[in-house]
Amino acid sequence: MTTAPSVLNPDKLIRALQGAYAKGSRRKELLQLVATRMRQAGPPYTGVYLYLLHGAMLELEAFDGRPTEHTCIPVGKGLCGRAVAEARDINAPDVSAETEYLACSVETRAELVVLIRRGADILGQIDVDSDVENSFDEAEEAAVREVADGLAALL
Repeated sequence: MTTAPSVLNPDKLIRALQGAYAKGSRRKELLQLVATRMRQAGPPYTGVYLYLLHGAMLELEAFDGRPTEHTCIPVGKGLCGRAVAEARDINAPDVSAETEYLACSVETRAELVVLIRRGADILGQIDVDSDVENSFDEAEEAAVREVADGLAALL
């Protein structure tokens, strides 16, 4: 069985990140580049939020999509905080089935949280929302993980 290719082209995005880094872009600019380019990939990327970990708090540092009131999330709270607490990525195909879900938007139906890691250290996460249930298959999750890994090397 072959899986469909991902909507997101991680190699192209990582090359853009490396180019921006080489030209002196700072952390905030790199994070915004990721958010903007991921959302520009189109559905299922309705909203892309990049949080960095500061102590026991995830802080929103860049996003593209609908604004969110969740600019600071304690570790352990919601799907984003749970991903850090459990040191694992979370793919929630139906957010209405998640008791810990913190809604960024009432339209969101699926969420993918991929940790940004350097070795064993968690630096933050890429949080992707979709307006369609079951939006993030294995190929899409792997593509976001590649971007997170590429970003981690530059932070």
